[in-house]
Amino acid sequence: MLKTVAAIVIDRVAPFEFGVICEVFGIDRTEEGVPPFEFLVCGERPGEPLATSVGAQLVPAHGLDVVERADLVAVPAAAMRDDYPPAVLDTLRRAAQRGATLLSVCSGAFVLGAAGLLDGRHCTTHWSHGQDLLERFPSIRLDPDVLFVDDGNIITSAGTAAGIDACLHLVRRELGAGVANVIARRMVVPPQRDGGQRQYVELPIPECTADSLSPVLTWMLGNLATEHTVAELARRAQMSDRTFARRFVAETGTTPNKWLTMQRVLRARQLLEETGLTVEEVADECGFGSAALMRHHFNKVVGVSPKDYRRTFGAAKEIPA
Repeated sequence: MLKTVAAIVIDRVAPFEFGVICEVFGIDRTEEGVPPFEFLVCGERPGEPLATSVGAQLVPAHGLDVVERADLVAVPAAAMRDDYPPAVLDTLRRAAQRGATLLSVCSGAFVLGAAGLLDGRHCTTHWSHGQDLLERFPSIRLDPDVLFVDDGNIITSAGTAAGIDACLHLVRRELGAGVANVIARRMVVPPQRDGGQRQYVELPIPECTADSLSPVLTWMLGNLATEHTVAELARRAQMSDRTFARRFVAETGTTPNKWLTMQRVLRARQLLEETGLTVEEVADECGFGSAALMRHHFNKVVGVSPKDYRRTFGAAKEIPA
């Protein structure tokens, strides 16, 4: 059971990546049914300020000794360097030896690598640091394209916001989807991005807010299972085909077909998470026409198959008491 979380901070720590760990594990949400975490911010010299990567200072309240009782040891990103504090590396090695789970965010993977904990292990980091990580630690098994990698007791994530996905994945793995969903809702982030998704995931196309096309887009969202042609949509918008196509791109940033495909994929994700519909039924409900076509578009956008996506995120569990 995940009860005690220790975040190890070093000089020039990145505030956002550290904040991600704090947001998921450091806030008391017991009133909402989330089990309590003992959250410990640890450093080599407790009580002494550390510089951050943005000029502010951070003061760890605890020393490295308390890491010995942590179920999860988290290492946020920090400015990369040739040598990392030996005491920190020793602490991480001991944590791994006694069976604690280790989590790195972004360049925190370099700290785990320097401790020798990534040798022979599947891992990832920010796409811009991947080659450097591989050159420094050639024995690792790097996957440079994914959001995070769960390799048992070691979880590594890509840059910045991918740390949110890794943290929520760990919560889901250890405490159930219900708990992860509660935390995600409070953070106003989606709880469902899979580790197999690409770091360069195409973002959902924003809904148009202009008065001219909003009614048409709303109607399209309510009729995803229907076939739509530009000519039919243009008539609904009371425009010529050419004017409608030009206005659509100007206001949504993409073509009607691409916008509709993205909305169908997003709807398919929701149905795979929340219902027991078969993949074929989901495809029909979303207007793909066939399961094969849905699998093609789903994998292209999300990075994993509908079946694998449902295996990870379908049928949310109840929040434990």
